[in-house]
Amino acid sequence: MVFAADHEILFDRLGDELRIAPQPAPHLFAKIIGSACTRIHILSKSGKAAGIGRLVESEAWADAALTLIELELPGWKLRRLIYEDTQWICSLSRQPNLPHAFDDTADATHEVMPLAILLAFLQARRTTAAASQSIAAVPSVETTPDGLIYCDNFA
Repeated sequence: MVFAADHEILFDRLGDELRIAPQPAPHLFAKIIGSACTRIHILSKSGKAAGIGRLVESEAWADAALTLIELELPGWKLRRLIYEDTQWICSLSRQPNLPHAFDDTADATHEVMPLAILLAFLQARRTTAAASQSIAAVPSVETTPDGLIYCDNFA
């Protein structure tokens, strides 16, 4: 699937750029918003995403990254953000109330906290994009002339 491959390449490039970045910058947020975000463009027309621009201008990087997650991926929540061995570890989750062992999280690390959050955002966005590409198969239901329905295919 070409569309999925293009997204993978895009997310890989953005991730590589964030990993080597020494600190957050307005151009990094602009690249992420311009190429990995779909909802923010719609929300900005209604004025709901104006706050992210003000946060980037005032260099409130962590707040801007968390607002980006809130606007772009409303189903994802910050599950864990810890500093360990000179690295920030960020985990985003769709179900933060589940025990950690059962949760499917988007995880990332970086020396700079807002960049770790942005890397986790890209991982969650990648997961969301991959899930939207998959199509759920629904078993077919057959009817007979006398009105009976056969539904023995439980796959």
